[in-house]
Amino acid sequence: MRTRKALVVAAREVFERDGFLEARIVDICKTAKVATGSFYTYFNDKEEVFAALVEMVQEEMLHPHMRERTGISDPRAVIDTANREYLQSYRRNARLMALFEQVAQIDEKFHKLRVERGDAFARRNAKMIRELQDAGEADRDLDPLVTAYALSAMVSRMAYMTFVAEVPIAYGDLVDTLNRLWFNGLRLAPSS
Repeated sequence: MRTRKALVVAAREVFERDGFLEARIVDICKTAKVATGSFYTYFNDKEEVFAALVEMVQEEMLHPHMRERTGISDPRAVIDTANREYLQSYRRNARLMALFEQVAQIDEKFHKLRVERGDAFARRNAKMIRELQDAGEADRDLDPLVTAYALSAMVSRMAYMTFVAEVPIAYGDLVDTLNRLWFNGLRLAPSS
């Protein structure tokens, strides 16, 4: 497993340096300090190692079980923490996220993976929205899944604009604005 991990770490360096199309397996192996034949023990091609890299980063960005992990129960604090963790993770992984967006436009497999990643975020957020609606804390007239897609897309696109396209937005302003749009969009009851 050490060799596989070394290949994934090396692949990240090569993909971020050379781009997806120009990245070569021989360069990944050289960076990982392993024989080229070792690559094929773990991966069939560069698409497969890129998928492993994306999966690793995706796990970090989904920040699962946040309420259980943090003990936070106030909906506004949950949204704030989720947005902050996502944005911090996106900022750490901005070069890879830019590559992922590019590859998703030219490769059907990665396009599907990109859609699945968005679905995972939206479904998790829809569950939270539904719970808030059931508790009378959020607008009951909103479709939870459509709302989750809209709000998640807003956060994701703003992360891209800020950390990849480098639109100069201060981090605090970014978080505060996104949180306020979430709260207003849900017509979330004020914290007591």
